[in-house]
Amino acid sequence: MSFDAHHISQTIRRDPSDIAVFAGNPANLTQWAAGLSEGIRNEAGRWITDSPMGEVEVKFRPGIEFGILDHDVIFPDGTSMHNPLRVLHNDDVSEVVFTVYRLPNVSDEEFARDIAAVEKDLERLRDVLEG
Repeated sequence: MSFDAHHISQTIRRDPSDIAVFAGNPANLTQWAAGLSEGIRNEAGRWITDSPMGEVEVKFRPGIEFGILDHDVIFPDGTSMHNPLRVLHNDDVSEVVFTVYRLPNVSDEEFARDIAAVEKDLERLRDVLEG
């Protein structure tokens, strides 16, 4: 089984390594990732944020130095959502590409809201890094 996927791209006028270092640091999520960033804190090496469902862990996978900012969101019930996020070199700018997966039982409206939220997050990331 595979999920429907929607790729969102945002051009950012910065070097890919600058973006990867900033966006790949969980401490910086409060500046750009509204969906994950309320009160993020490091507890014994784990990055935890509060959500309406309880405490959620955000865990980046290896590869940040290569522009691979894939991260997992681990929910209180133990389920995990994988979020592919890449920073790509594009001549003198960068493209940041996030893939939003549509999980089972997610309505068209919910999927559209998820996509819109990620678009806004990437716009905030752009504004922070270009500002």
